[in-house]
Amino acid sequence: MVRAALADLAVHPIRLVAVSPLIRSRPVGPSQREYVNGAAVVETRLDPPALLELLQDIEARFGRKRQGQRWRARTLDLDIVLWSGGCWSDATLTIPHREFRKRAFVLCPAARIARLWRDPVTGHSVGHLEYRIKRRVDRSALAP
Repeated sequence: MVRAALADLAVHPIRLVAVSPLIRSRPVGPSQREYVNGAAVVETRLDPPALLELLQDIEARFGRKRQGQRWRARTLDLDIVLWSGGCWSDATLTIPHREFRKRAFVLCPAARIARLWRDPVTGHSVGHLEYRIKRRVDRSALAP
């Protein structure tokens, strides 16, 4: 499904620059299923709200329903995590994504294709953020 969604993106005014390997991850929230995550670097002339609208249209075509419980299982979730324009915020979208610094399932794939990209809020590179989160996970595995 992720590969099909990426192919769908390429039909629109979007150029896929890089696509990460896919990884499996456990859910955030009450969902019980495993997820597949990846990252893509894209080029587009669309502004962030227009890109978000396009991503949500693609999610809907792949069966995503937005009503109901916030953290429920979903068929596809496409997010704008970082943007070359720095920060963006309006009523429907905040870039960088508020939680990306805490999520290995975002940082690990992103670091494979955009290691040197910088978080405009902290100034840290994606590679540095990935290192920090992996170190935190490694330490928690050692805890009694």
